Amino acid sequence: MNANAPPPASATPARPPSVESLLAATEAVPSLAAYGRSAVLHAVRAVLADARSGGEALADTPAILARVENRLVDENRPSLRPVFNLTGTVLHTNLGRAPLPPEAAEAVSRVMLQASNLEYDLARGERGERDDHVEGLICRLTGAEAALVVNNNAAAVLLVLNALAMGRETIVSRGELVEIGGTFRVPDVMMRAGSRLREVGTTNRTHLRDYAEAIGPETGLVMKVHQSNYEIRGFTAEVEEAALGRLCAERRVPFAVDLGSGNLIDFSAYGLPPEPTVREAVANADLVTFSGDKLLGAVQCGIVAGRREVLAGIRRNPLKRALRVDKMTYAALEAVLRLYLHPERLHERLPALRLLTRKAAEIEAQAQRLLPKVAARMGERARVTAEPCASQIGSGALPVETLPSACLAFRPPEEGRGEGAWLKRLSEKFRGLPTPVIGRISDGALRLDLRTLEDEAGFLAQFDGLDRPA
Repeated sequence: MNANAPPPASATPARPPSVESLLAATEAVPSLAAYGRSAVLHAVRAVLADARSGGEALADTPAILARVENRLVDENRPSLRPVFNLTGTVLHTNLGRAPLPPEAAEAVSRVMLQASNLEYDLARGERGERDDHVEGLICRLTGAEAALVVNNNAAAVLLVLNALAMGRETIVSRGELVEIGGTFRVPDVMMRAGSRLREVGTTNRTHLRDYAEAIGPETGLVMKVHQSNYEIRGFTAEVEEAALGRLCAERRVPFAVDLGSGNLIDFSAYGLPPEPTVREAVANADLVTFSGDKLLGAVQCGIVAGRREVLAGIRRNPLKRALRVDKMTYAALEAVLRLYLHPERLHERLPALRLLTRKAAEIEAQAQRLLPKVAARMGERARVTAEPCASQIGSGALPVETLPSACLAFRPPEEGRGEGAWLKRLSEKFRGLPTPVIGRISDGALRLDLRTLEDEAGFLAQFDGLDRPA
């Protein structure tokens, strides 16, 4: 008999159970019944339709119900969920940047579940200003006279440009016309703000006289952009903010500094590479714009801080309402800013700073502690080693500086056998875990940088989901 011959005409595929019989069967499965009849009905029909389109004959009710449950689990899993960021980039833009402290989460929870005094002055019993919740703290920590908050630093720059230089020129050094990611470029935001770009100097060298010669009747603003995500080395020159501030004051032209990362403290005091602080910039400029979720370690927002009379005009700009933030953002930002009032404990209580200041020896000890446990869970599926590596701060901050760290490196069980494909599959498996584990592939290994790993038990528990060889 020919094994490849078609089946006899009398052999017909088994018919799948009816939708109604499957629905009746789900009522006896508590984990399915909990989803409700409508959701289960939709999942049953989808599973049967997928089987038909694939030419598959599904006749086994338990097998169908298992697929229905898997589909319901996938459909009800939140799209935005926690992950283990073990990429080696502490403030990873794609992974949510700065983790927030418990104080911020508690503050958000308090105001999100009921009414709050977001725009209500409790003392006067009348409408208030939402920036009042954080303005005093920002001024105290930066030395500014006034401050306002919008939804990110790009919005802060847009608002400043539109309020002060719409229809006029904004003077910027050619070496500071940066792209900060996602094709967001300083010249583009100037155009959208209605300001005309006036470049001065060259890519590598700009002098005070370049600014002095450019300032004229059409000048609306002079802006200095901090080189937070790149560095130019060699034959270079740039104008110090203090000198440029004095020039702008003499010419009666507003001077703004886009600081970007928003550092509020002296990083060198914590053994980190130095980075300009907001207080230093505020001392020399009329306005400073910076992010809340980078080096500041809070929630995504943009902050404008500076002179009171200049901020007053910006606050009246119609764009301010379009770019404003909600009560959850103010609550989280206020909670983080209050941590800065106690600098002695800041490196313990602020997660971003705590992760950045972890000692290499501590991370190495963690790697050695985890190695045998991870190797045992992987078995013969991978060769696992603990190795030194280098972390980076991320989000455009200190781009050429790295921090010594340690990682777990995963390699194929045998050398020279489809290494690239194996690493890709293993990376996909880690990303598919209940709490995805995100690492990086480099130098022939999948590396999980441990600088940002604080939940060891939760991390190890994820390996139970790696039930098939990579």
